[in-house]
Amino acid sequence: MTTSSVPVRESATGLGAQGLAPKGTVRWNLEAPELVQAAIRKGEGELAHMGPFVAVTKPHTGRSPNDKFVVKEVSTEADVDWGKVNQPISEAHFEVLLADVRGYLDGLDELFVEDLYCGADADYRLSCRYVTPNAWHASFVRNMFIRPALAELAAFAPNFSILHAPEFQADPAKHGTRTSTFIVLNLAKRMILIGGTRYAGELKKSMFTVMNYLLPKQGVLSMHCSANIGPAGDTALFFGLSGTGKTTLSADPERGLIGDDEHGWSANGTFNFEGGCYAKVINLSREQEPDIFATTEMFGTVLENVVLEPGTKKVEFANQSITENTRASYPLHYIRNHVPSGRGGHPKHVVFLTADAFGVLPPIAKLTREQAMYYFLSGYTAKLAGTERGVTEPQATFSACFGAVFLVWHPTKYAEMLGELLDKHGAQVWLVNTGWSGGPYGVGSRMKLAYTRAMVRALLAGKLDKAQVTPDAIFGLPIPSAVEGVPADVLQPRNTWKDGAAYDAQAKKLAAMFDENIKKFGSAVSKAILAAGPKG
Repeated sequence: MTTSSVPVRESATGLGAQGLAPKGTVRWNLEAPELVQAAIRKGEGELAHMGPFVAVTKPHTGRSPNDKFVVKEVSTEADVDWGKVNQPISEAHFEVLLADVRGYLDGLDELFVEDLYCGADADYRLSCRYVTPNAWHASFVRNMFIRPALAELAAFAPNFSILHAPEFQADPAKHGTRTSTFIVLNLAKRMILIGGTRYAGELKKSMFTVMNYLLPKQGVLSMHCSANIGPAGDTALFFGLSGTGKTTLSADPERGLIGDDEHGWSANGTFNFEGGCYAKVINLSREQEPDIFATTEMFGTVLENVVLEPGTKKVEFANQSITENTRASYPLHYIRNHVPSGRGGHPKHVVFLTADAFGVLPPIAKLTREQAMYYFLSGYTAKLAGTERGVTEPQATFSACFGAVFLVWHPTKYAEMLGELLDKHGAQVWLVNTGWSGGPYGVGSRMKLAYTRAMVRALLAGKLDKAQVTPDAIFGLPIPSAVEGVPADVLQPRNTWKDGAAYDAQAKKLAAMFDENIKKFGSAVSKAILAAGPKG
């Protein structure tokens, strides 16, 4: 009887490159079936209906932005926009924490190593090594990043390392952290330390932060956006914060999905950072989002913080008892019409998505260049009343470049790069509001997904390029007078309100919020861009 040989998966560049000398077993570059088997063996979670793996990450069910730090040292100090997002931590504290994390990982019985690429364009990608004690976290990063061919693994040489110790608790007095949770980036040493939280999103978003630092140094714009490509080869970008429809609208069965969250725009075109998707699945339905729903019934998908129906083990997608931030992590190829290369050309259309819970912004507007810069720097959406204790009316959220919590340089650097790329390649920018119509949250209703899809498909098809537009009285946003499949009244938000005076008051209130927010950039924003804001 003959047995097939097991391919070599261990890199010649061993864990000594990360300063590790583990006493236990090291599992190198296991694939999905092996990782799921290991996760079940170790009691890390359970299987749902049709085979996805389910993990619960309590007490952390989302990112811990206040526990993220950047090491302050001479080679990168002048580049970083220090503040609440990029909190400094000393080199001395980092070295103490690094030594303790290494000692903790070295003492465990079992470690999992995944060697992966971040960046579909080989000219700009990073070779990342993730080291974690949990098989399910290894499965997560294997879903999320680009998997080298087996033949590449023996020669894999990491140029960025992520040491993951979810059960290790930092000592703020000793390690210089805020709490026992930590996400610490050392840009000079090309290393990330993560601990005190099981939430898998930290493994993905910390690497996005790294790309937001390194790529602009190479003249590449890093972007918190999804991207897809049409049958004619036309690429489109979709910027937007969580809950605005970025993943939903980019997963269009009529277009190829390049990626759903993080991309670069270089001289070569657009490229995905990742090899997978991390979709929010609260209230997911087979009817509304069939392609994403299908991934939640596939083996290899990792479901995070979902609740399973007793007996059947089917996911209760409406159940928020653990968190509203339920997630599915799956490889990009689980979406039928994905783009295998993870790359596209220079965008023809750029869409800014917002979910305006004030019910004020138009469902679609064609932006001038200056308006594009203004709304990119604003990065607006709104939290809903009732989602947080004490919140009784919508709350405006402004996140510069639609991803302020992941930026390392000052936001205006990214905005200037976007403006230069728009000028060079002639992309048209649109603002699309997926939020409320006919009144604010609690009075009006959410914009119908069918209407939003009709508007997005019309703009992508070029049907609105020369459409007649009417500027909004307060925001000055050019609104198309007609879109096929969308009632004319819906396009003008004031017409959807029963009380026009109430709309005017709400619009002026939101306009004042925009005005107050843009002031924080001071003289870094030109007068032309400031003039493109609302006039309320």
